[in-house]
Amino acid sequence: MIKKYLNQIIQGDCLRLFRDIPDNSVDITFADPPFNLKKKYNSTKDSLALQEYLDWCQQWIGEMVRVTKPTGSIFVHNIPKWLTYYATFLNKIAYFKHWISWDAPTSPMGKTLQPAHYGVLFYTKSPEHPKFYEIRYPHKRCRKCDYLYKDYGGKKAGLHPFGPLVSDVWTDIHRIKHDKYRDEHPCQLPIHLLERIILMSTDEGDIVLDPFSGTGTTAIAAKRLGRKYVGFELDEEYVRISESKLSQEEPNSKICDVWVSFFLNGIVTLRDIDWAEISQHYFIPEPIEDIDFAPIVPKNGSSNGYAPKKNGRLKNLLLFNET
Repeated sequence: MIKKYLNQIIQGDCLRLFRDIPDNSVDITFADPPFNLKKKYNSTKDSLALQEYLDWCQQWIGEMVRVTKPTGSIFVHNIPKWLTYYATFLNKIAYFKHWISWDAPTSPMGKTLQPAHYGVLFYTKSPEHPKFYEIRYPHKRCRKCDYLYKDYGGKKAGLHPFGPLVSDVWTDIHRIKHDKYRDEHPCQLPIHLLERIILMSTDEGDIVLDPFSGTGTTAIAAKRLGRKYVGFELDEEYVRISESKLSQEEPNSKICDVWVSFFLNGIVTLRDIDWAEISQHYFIPEPIEDIDFAPIVPKNGSSNGYAPKKNGRLKNLLLFNET
């Protein structure tokens, strides 16, 4: 039954559509549900009574776990308030892995601490042998001088050339704050947030299901990375926007046939196991301690292009071709 939904955004209520998805048939599920904060969605009432909202959430969370494969993972994004309730539901039917804290500051609300992060609950269907890959992100550098921000002291000789392993606190992925980059949707996530989640929990050809597809962010990330997707979305206009955007995407987010996540002028996420292949296409400072002021750069003929700055250092002028 799931085959008729593959690589499509299906309009309809997720609880009804879930009935067509067999048990243990999806590699990962990801949900970014309405926050019940009176946001202006086109087709959803975002102001339910507390118990009504929680009862509804418990239903779709249960369905997410049901359709996920034994080797698969379940991800749920929301504000901390609701994640505490979601965790009580998930703890009974799945296995806790991480609470990912996504650094995304908002405006001060007064008489309370300033909200500064969203959360992503990361659970697995089974306690044994879930699919998971360690991932890396680039070293943080000063924009003016290119030096590493972090002082590694006497440990620079052991630095990974690309960057550190990702922890459960993500500070390098930012919210979409400017309207010119947003769709007509009140709660749009950055695509490279979903690409990171997909890279660390799936392989090429795996199936990613999002029961609150919105304007297609999860589906776009999956398609770019060579994964299959299934999206459920209640609103007809959001489905139309998603289909229009997906028609312009190709599964080509690669460097030397390795799937990676690109943003602006470089790679923002890669799997640790893929570095051995990717590294063959980069000049790496020798000795490695020189990485403090000399970042890695691609060799001639790679899919990235580089040119020197005025001060003689090298700066990424990404020429990644998306067509």
